[in-house]
Amino acid sequence: MASKDEKFDDICERAINETLARSLNTTFTTLLPLLSILFFGSESIFYFILALTVGVTTGAYSSIFIATPGLIIWKRWADKKALVKKA
Repeated sequence: MASKDEKFDDICERAINETLARSLNTTFTTLLPLLSILFFGSESIFYFILALTVGVTTGAYSSIFIATPGLIIWKRWADKKALVKKA
């Protein structure tokens, strides 16, 4: 649980650290059947499975490495905007 004097950046970092292993495990277990169907499945579903594989991979990457830093940048911008508005 976060304390009142803990910075938002630290809370986000702790949240990433706590969920990183779970996110990677979920992605890996999802990619295993997708990759097996991609290589051993029929040609008629190849592009569908390829799209799913790319989507799962990019979704995992963006959830871990793009979403949280984006949230931190957005929060800093909102705080700066609130300070300017207050002054």
